[in-house]
Amino acid sequence: MSPTARTHGLVTSAREILARVADDVLCEAVFDPATTSATFTLAMSDVGEMVFLPKLLTSLQRLAPNASVRSVSLTPNRLEQSLESGETDLAIGYFPDLKSSAFFQQRLFTHRFVCLLRADHPIRGRKLTREQFLSLGHAVIRAEGRSQEILENFLERKKFTRRIALLTPHFMSIPSIISRTDLVVTLPHAIGLFFKQAGANIKVVEPPLPIPRIELRQHWHRNAHHDPKNKWLRGLVASLFIDANNEWPYPFE
Repeated sequence: MSPTARTHGLVTSAREILARVADDVLCEAVFDPATTSATFTLAMSDVGEMVFLPKLLTSLQRLAPNASVRSVSLTPNRLEQSLESGETDLAIGYFPDLKSSAFFQQRLFTHRFVCLLRADHPIRGRKLTREQFLSLGHAVIRAEGRSQEILENFLERKKFTRRIALLTPHFMSIPSIISRTDLVVTLPHAIGLFFKQAGANIKVVEPPLPIPRIELRQHWHRNAHHDPKNKWLRGLVASLFIDANNEWPYPFE
């Protein structure tokens, strides 16, 4: 059997199509951070920005000088959609809702909770007793970030009923409030360290019970798992934020 002239024509066309597929579809895309002008979109809480952004921006300015970063705060449903569509590259921090099989996650490091009192508070010592904790007025933070839920759920399970003197959605007013009152606040230790380094008139003490720790992770959608830009970004995040490189050590003075 011999191929007809039409068959020869089809073979030529098929080869051209297959060559285009190999070049345009099967060829792995290359991401060059040194020349990219991409925008990296990261979902973070305000606390997450404080913990992650300074160090990440420093590295990006060196490795990807023409790139930019956009930080977003989204509801759980909107965040899932944004990661799936590629509008958001990574969610970094504490995101307990991103647990379906559509998402990958990688642990970065673990943080914990501490209590803050004013520096000259009449309560002395490095750790509050249960009686002291329950006798004090509490400033309670209900922020957009989810980490405070760990504390609230723990206290509810342990049947710790606090006397709430202040309920606020903001972290940044806390140093001024605590330094001028007898109130106590319980929050992630990175924030306590930040406030202390900033010269606030506060001291850090241990809570009376071992509150569960905060597992900080990076999350991405399976659609982006093989994307060169996303792979490079999460590789950078993983190299910067590990226990050995944690800029927010505990205990601290």
